[in-house]
Amino acid sequence: MCLLYGQYSIGRVEFEIKVNPIEFHVRNFSYFIRSAQENDAKNLSEVRLQIDGETENMDREKGEAYIDEVGFKQLIKEDTVSARNLFLVSEANGRIVGFSRCEGNQLKRMSHKVEFGVCVLKEFWGYGIGANLLKETIRWAETEEIKKITLNVLETNEKAIKLYKNYGFEVEGVLKKDKLLSDGNYYNTVIMGRFNE
Repeated sequence: MCLLYGQYSIGRVEFEIKVNPIEFHVRNFSYFIRSAQENDAKNLSEVRLQIDGETENMDREKGEAYIDEVGFKQLIKEDTVSARNLFLVSEANGRIVGFSRCEGNQLKRMSHKVEFGVCVLKEFWGYGIGANLLKETIRWAETEEIKKITLNVLETNEKAIKLYKNYGFEVEGVLKKDKLLSDGNYYNTVIMGRFNE
């Protein structure tokens, strides 16, 4: 069960917790999914850097567009107070092993939709972490009456494309020769969207 909303305080400012911790058990492995908090910032900076070096499914090479602890604290603070943003982390044994973000738009004509992104440390692939981050994001979007979730995925990431289709996402377009990977070849980016009725 997803428990949406709670509250916590930072100084004198009170923030809503958009997703309270939810525990998952998969093949003798347990992890939680919860809203990101400012004290996650250092760990998130390290995890993002590691993930960028583990797979070419991300937009960045390792070290590119680096976000340090201060940058993540600011991002978490902004996402916590924004009704159209959601920052979730997956935690196992006190360590962040993956995270996802939804970012909305303040422009009225695009305020009905958010863009979703997710990443999980390679050693924790296969435990449904990405799928559960996606499920909780969809639940949050439906609760907040967000009508559309969009995402981009590399054409070679067939497992992710299949997962997204299983959760109601449709292919809306293809950006041809969008990314140049380490093998020297160009690859397409698949644009997908899910509309909440």
